[in-house]
Order: sequence, then C-alpha cells, then structure tokens
Amino acid sequence: MPSQIKGPALFLAQFAGDAAPFNSLKSLTEWAAGLGYKGVQIPTFDGRLFDLDKAATSQTYCDEVKGICADSGVEITELSTHLQGQLVAVNPAYNEQFDAFAPPSVHGNPTARTEWAIDQVKKAAVAARRLGLKHTVGFTGSLAFPFLYPWPQRPAGLIEEAFAELGRRWTPILNHYRDNGVDIGFEIHPGEDTFDGATWEMFLDAVKGNEAAMINYDPSHFVLQQLDYLAFIDLYHDRINAFHVKDAEFNPDGRQGVYSGYQSWTNRAGRFRSLGDGQVDFAAIFSKLTQYGYDSWAVLEWECCIKSPEQGAAEGAPFIEAHLIEVAGKAFDDFAGGSVDQGQIKRMLGL
Repeated sequence: MPSQIKGPALFLAQFAGDAAPFNSLKSLTEWAAGLGYKGVQIPTFDGRLFDLDKAATSQTYCDEVKGICADSGVEITELSTHLQGQLVAVNPAYNEQFDAFAPPSVHGNPTARTEWAIDQVKKAAVAARRLGLKHTVGFTGSLAFPFLYPWPQRPAGLIEEAFAELGRRWTPILNHYRDNGVDIGFEIHPGEDTFDGATWEMFLDAVKGNEAAMINYDPSHFVLQQLDYLAFIDLYHDRINAFHVKDAEFNPDGRQGVYSGYQSWTNRAGRFRSLGDGQVDFAAIFSKLTQYGYDSWAVLEWECCIKSPEQGAAEGAPFIEAHLIEVAGKAFDDFAGGSVDQGQIKRMLGL
C-alpha cells in the first residue's frame, strides 16, 4: 500500500540560477527528476522558472507549465509566494532590506510595494487554480517582529494593533483564495509575525479563523527556537497543508544561545543543515503526520550553510523516500480476533 504522504519533492527556489541546468523550468525539473524527485514546489517570484502574471491570465500558459513538469516526470506540489507574502506587511525597520524583493518601480514607496505584493499573492491563487492545485505556501510578513523582546517596554496595544492590521490586510486575500478553491500554508518562521504556535493563534484570530489560512510545517524553525515540533503537530495538525522537510541543529555553549550573537549562519548555535546532518527526528514527524492523516507532499527545502546544494539535493530524495510510511491496511493483532458475538460480549461483562 502506498504512503499517504506524497514525495519526495523539491522546493526549486534555492536551486535556481543563471547557468544550466538551473536556469529554466524544463532543465531544472529534469535535473530534479533525475535525482529521484517526484514533485516540485515552484517559486512564483523567480521569472527564470515561472511567469506569475501570465499564469494568472492564461490557461494555455498554465497547461504548458504542467506539460513541462509532466514531461520531466514530476508533478507541481504547490506554488510559493514567500517573498511577495513577506511584503504584504513590512515594519519600517525592514524597508531598505525588503525593497530588494520588489520591482524597482516600487522601491522607496512602502504603500505601492504593499499594493504590488497583495496583487501578486492574489494572482497566485488564480494561477494555482488554473494549475489544478489546492495548496500554496508563503509568509505573512511582519509588523511586530522588531518588538519581539519585551525590552524596552512595549506600549500597551502595540502587538494587538499589529495583528489587527495583519487581519485587515490578509482577510480579503484569504477570501480570494477561498473563492478560488485554494488555501495558503503560512510558514511559521522567525522574522514573520507568525513564528510559533502562540503567534499563529493570534493571526488566526485576526482573520477570524478563515478556512484558507493554513500552515506550511517546517520543523527546522522550531529547533532554532527550542520549541517542541512534535507537540506542535498535535496542536495544529488540522491546519497543516504543506510540509518543508528541512533539518537543523541547536548547539548552545557559554558564548551564545537562541539569539546566536549576531554570528554568521556557519557560526550560529542554531543553524540549518542538510537532511540527516542535523537533530530533527524525522521518523517521529513522518509517523505523527501520517497518524493525523496528512496526505500532501513532503518537500525538501535546502538551506544548509556547510554542504553544497547539489549534494544536499542528491541525498535528500532517498532520505525522504526512506521516511515515507506505507499505511497499514489492518490492525497488527487482527489474526487473534474473531467474529462479533453479542452473547459472548454480554457474558464477559456479566450482563
């Protein structure tokens, strides 16, 4: 019996480049399929791989994209709007850094940049529908994150207003997704206002529990926060629509801990690693997701600061394949059972 979790799949964002085979959707998907991947998650923000504006208006183009992937031997798992979603809400402290995610025409103009980002994220819902997808993934953006640490003392109402504004911005977008029969899995990620379970609940309250608001589960971000990533599944499994398979490690010492002292990724106590090189218990994760009925894709997101992307991708496909679980078709103790005998049951209970 096949696994109910589909995979292995690969998020293409970190592999796209200007040299072959990484510079076109055709050659990159052929490369991924050659490594054993059966699905690809497509970044809608990389024009070398995907034209979001065209996909939102042309069924012919979407059919061509599906055909390219099918000819390579892979399916499209989800569309990613991480960078555009980040720009839906940007605290002024990040204006200079996040302008790089937007076209030059809106640089230095936060209002225009936000409008552009919202339009982009909405277009992804239409494109996903045209591609026959049910799920997308992305970020919420952040208004409150610079005030993460409660010193200096935060003014009363600051965090509440930040999440209320997130609700005002995201509710129309989520309604648009719902109307297109698509949802969006927000990656629970430091740097976003939704970075753990508590903030996810605050966001979900702000959008009034909108059914299109889902979770892209990535345990690596929880290792770096020292959050229980298995208990997270127990709490929020009904909202998980996507799964980034990414490893990480946390090695605190006398010099640094969770905040990692402004060090580079290589020198941080908490850092991302290639699959199998970190501390994440993927056997437990795949078991728990299977237990709760997760039936979408397991997608490798590679962000290791030590190993090359090519080696990480080559090792990632068999790693995911080895963790897929063939769901049991019967109970292990069925051999010891028998037919139902109501008389026997009553006698055993003294009834």
